[in-house]
Amino acid sequence: MPRISGRTRLVGLFGWPTEHSVSPAMQNAALAALGLDWCYVPLPVPPDRLAEAIAALRALGFVGANVTVPHKQAALAWMDRLTKEARVVGAVNTILPDAKGLTGHNTDVAGFTRALADAEMEAHGRVVVLGAGGAARAVVYALCSTAAEIMILNRHAARAGALAVDMAPHCAGQVRGAALDATTLAQAVAGASLVVNTTSAGMWPNVDAMPWCPGVAYPGNVPLFDLVYNPQETMLMRLARRAGARAENGLGMLVHQGAESLRLWSGREPDVAIMRRACLEALEGERHATIPDRR
Repeated sequence: MPRISGRTRLVGLFGWPTEHSVSPAMQNAALAALGLDWCYVPLPVPPDRLAEAIAALRALGFVGANVTVPHKQAALAWMDRLTKEARVVGAVNTILPDAKGLTGHNTDVAGFTRALADAEMEAHGRVVVLGAGGAARAVVYALCSTAAEIMILNRHAARAGALAVDMAPHCAGQVRGAALDATTLAQAVAGASLVVNTTSAGMWPNVDAMPWCPGVAYPGNVPLFDLVYNPQETMLMRLARRAGARAENGLGMLVHQGAESLRLWSGREPDVAIMRRACLEALEGERHATIPDRR
């Protein structure tokens, strides 16, 4: 635990709920390594109190804040300025206060890009994106500069199509949306260079869920990037690996988006390895606390 004094500066995490977030452990480890007398605290905020909570940031002297589910989109309305990423994605996950007001950033875009590079996965040719929610918006925007074709598949075809229409003006290649069904999925992954799962299917505690259609084989030559990081191997990752494909979870994206937030607040370069290690320790502790001993 960081030592708190009258000089300690605060950074917060707005969410509802926040108790399972590993961001406090990750950020406090990075702050300690930087020697900053700061403390990162979870701030559970009900949706109907978000405006009050954001307004309190400057009054309380907060260095900044992160925003997580379910507040990322709602936070847009309370920013004085938005970066291009936040405006296009339609979500704020990082708030930077200054004398002129509050600037809303979206570091998920940079987080995904850097995690993909770390995994040595290339987003050229056709990329298949599973899901059309908030995470998908950040991922598609990040892919726009490199992918020749982005195929967004979602249970609700209209939602996938709407996301494709929103992102098309920002993409160099073609963006299409369609229903996530067996026929469309099989056609989309044939010849794809990458599959990205942006849905929460397979996330703890629903670890048996999988955003993949029964009867569709996973192509062994197509890497998978699954944004889920708890558990560290999802059912979809297991399916891909059994087919011979490389599969990466979303822990790298979590770490890199957090590191980018810390750069914005502090102007310092955080140690990404320390942040990753703190996340893994927090996840391991949570696993022991929530999973019964079945021996």
